[in-house]
Amino acid sequence: MTTHSATAARAGTGGPKPDGPKILEHVLGWTLVVVVAMLVTQLGLL
Repeated sequence: MTTHSATAARAGTGGPKPDGPKILEHVLGWTLVVVVAMLVTQLGLL
């Protein structure tokens, strides 16, 4: 089995894609930052 056919066989398994939805990750990351900032502000830790 060559490297190309091994990669092709592995790519069609239906698992998570390596590139993924970058926009969604970015938005969720910034949402987490905002939520943590709001929590810190409300608790008076800053």
